[in-house]
Amino acid sequence: MPHTDPGEATSSVLSYLDIPAWPQLPKRSFLENMYAQFSEGFPGIVIDGERAYVDRSQDLDEQLGRLYTAYLDNDVDGHGVSPEYAAGLHALLARKVEKAVKGQVTGPISFGLTVTDQNRRALLYDEVLADALAKHLRLKASWQERMLREVSPNTIIFVDEPYMASFGSAFFSLSREKVVTLLEEVLGGIKGLKGVHCCANTDWSVLLSTSVDILSLDAYSYAQPLSLYPAEVNSFLERGGVIAWGIVPSSEASLDEETMESLTERLEEAMGLLTTKGIPFELLIRRSLITPSCGLGSLSIEAATRALELTRGVSREFRKRYLRDG
Repeated sequence: MPHTDPGEATSSVLSYLDIPAWPQLPKRSFLENMYAQFSEGFPGIVIDGERAYVDRSQDLDEQLGRLYTAYLDNDVDGHGVSPEYAAGLHALLARKVEKAVKGQVTGPISFGLTVTDQNRRALLYDEVLADALAKHLRLKASWQERMLREVSPNTIIFVDEPYMASFGSAFFSLSREKVVTLLEEVLGGIKGLKGVHCCANTDWSVLLSTSVDILSLDAYSYAQPLSLYPAEVNSFLERGGVIAWGIVPSSEASLDEETMESLTERLEEAMGLLTTKGIPFELLIRRSLITPSCGLGSLSIEAATRALELTRGVSREFRKRYLRDG
């Protein structure tokens, strides 16, 4: 969210969303940047202005040892996210919420490609630090889920992976098996519902092959590529999976052009790409969530509020049209 006031941002998501997510506030502080936000406590981490990196020149053995001990003991107490790094999370934790709640953690692929060592080598290509990073994020996700369950017994934790858009390119040298292994390490720390979000095109079969319950995508721009994987999508839905359709755009220019009616039609067309491949429309409807396409942090507060209004509007219209009990 674009706010700097965590209370205001939290009130907004609670007002508009059936499943409120705690708001990340990158305009408030660089510490709330999605990569800095979950770096707190990682061995050798340095925050220098608006850069987060690991100083690999120092001896990290003791810090890595503490991390692995916590991981083996499933001791999440020392792996929380402080209010300085996530004011919106702590603002939501202070509220009474009578709904399911959603949290999120940056995924190991995106974190590992963005955060580097002191020589600007991506952590993902340091075998020791990549493994440690996945375990660190697992503990962060577990701690967050435990805290959110004090607010609501029904929780969803997402692993955000925008850099999965690079998978298969010349700039991405990790194997499919390694990607899945790192993702599953983090997902394994989540007891309740778990999701993954990628806001660009990727090889969706990779994410659909993991243990996630919810697949979140930018359906406003990338619905067609998902339809290239009908067998994988159908298997995912048949096992109880849910698609979070990010049909509400997260750019001000696109928001100015759209209405609740136009986005509802766009979502029907997006689902139609899968129904033409043999996936029952009723199954899609029953296993769908409606969301913004991506984070709203770069928008004005007014535009972000409109995006939330449209999200609520499309959801209500779909339920009105297709769910008699909705």
